[in-house]
Amino acid sequence: SGGIDSAVASCLAAKALGPENVNVLLMPSRYSSDHSVSDSWELARNLGIQAEEVPIDEVHRAYESTRVVGKDLEESQKGLADQNLQARIRGAMVMIRSNQHGWLPLATGNKSELAVGYCTLYGDMAGGFAVLCDVLKRDVYAVAEYFNVSAGRDIIPRSILEKPPSAELAPNQFDQDSLPPYDILDGILEGLIEREESVEEVSRIYPQEIVEWTLKKLDRNEFKRRQMPPGIKLTRRAFGSGRRMPMAARYEKYAPQSLSGETP
Repeated sequence: SGGIDSAVASCLAAKALGPENVNVLLMPSRYSSDHSVSDSWELARNLGIQAEEVPIDEVHRAYESTRVVGKDLEESQKGLADQNLQARIRGAMVMIRSNQHGWLPLATGNKSELAVGYCTLYGDMAGGFAVLCDVLKRDVYAVAEYFNVSAGRDIIPRSILEKPPSAELAPNQFDQDSLPPYDILDGILEGLIEREESVEEVSRIYPQEIVEWTLKKLDRNEFKRRQMPPGIKLTRRAFGSGRRMPMAARYEKYAPQSLSGETP
């Protein structure tokens, strides 16, 4: 996608397996910026890995011509479904290449996104191994900087590191339109997950409204995390093996004080 997560995942794969054993698909949508595509090609050249550009717009338009997706729908009815469709088209293309060549696809979602459900089932969550699933977004940036410093040059282009995070699935879309700033979100997640603090404790540092929103998202998206591929466990409270929580029961760890009796 030309973002920081896929860039770091590519670097980790090249370092672990050797660049000759890594293949990447560049799958721009109609909303992808030109620099996202050029950044992806530059990264592939810097790593010495094989890259293939497969635009998704033709498939996207084919879906849009059907009644269920868009033919008879108003623009207001499309929204999130259309954005997720693009992610699922990419996921399908990745799995096709996996079937054709026997490759292991890497899911690139980070712990911050997985925590609050800012990810797409059967889309960016598709794959055989979730390489960043226990890495908070701010630490993804730290790993990226590590690769560049270790190499003595910008293996990961500076523009990838410096541009605002965006899924680029809609015009002028940025992560911060849907999420709190990552420095705030990651601090809250550390408190709620790693230190197992209550909403009241975490709210001594961060706005309580955002803390409550984060906890609600964390609880309600357990069903998504149950369907993600296995990944590396880096912390004591990694999703899955380090943090086993109910998925379907009416369960609110900090209720009623923290969520005012709302159901998850």
